[in-house]
Amino acid sequence: MSFPVNEKVDKLVIFLAKRDGIDKLVKTFQYVSKLVHWHAQSTHPSVANSAKKWEVASGLSRKVFRTGRFLTGFNTLLRNPGPTTILRLLAVLSNSGEMVYFLFDHLLWLSRIGVLDAKLARKLSFVSAFGESFGYVFFIISDVILIQEGIREERKIVKLGVEEFSKERIKKIRVERVMRLMAVAANLADLVIAMADIEPNPLCNHAFTLGISGLISAWAGWYRNWPS
Repeated sequence: MSFPVNEKVDKLVIFLAKRDGIDKLVKTFQYVSKLVHWHAQSTHPSVANSAKKWEVASGLSRKVFRTGRFLTGFNTLLRNPGPTTILRLLAVLSNSGEMVYFLFDHLLWLSRIGVLDAKLARKLSFVSAFGESFGYVFFIISDVILIQEGIREERKIVKLGVEEFSKERIKKIRVERVMRLMAVAANLADLVIAMADIEPNPLCNHAFTLGISGLISAWAGWYRNWPS
């Protein structure tokens, strides 16, 4: 006999066994602590100080988890860049930007822990954020194109009939659409965070903006990676 609690624990174990699962959990810690620091810094300095340490530690930990992650984009381009010319081109642009992001993000971690010259941190952060934002723009375009194609296919199926196969296909299209919408939300939120590094400004760099953007990205990642 299976109990709901057991099933949830099983799914949590599977989720945390994935590198992306751990990353989204720690990302949640990172941006919750950022918001706590922002909210408490004027009234509870000791709490704010602890939250800041938690935020920094979480941020550095995430960079360690992503060691070698730049190879994922390279592997995607080798194995399945896309079914059409436009999607293959978008895959090259998006994954190239992501590879630059992950590679320089890891170098940034080495700079911040003192293995590389600490003076390099600002430049490495800029290159990493630029690669990240560049890649996210094309990931968003790809997802929007695929969402539109899914909507067109669903309408075509509905016009043709509602056989059992059609119902299953429509269900699959709708699940894929939700996943792609979650990806768009996460990429838009991460784009805001990247822009704060590329071109600092009062809106993107405000702790509340960064905190909410980070949590949107993290929770969209939770949804996409949670076992079905």
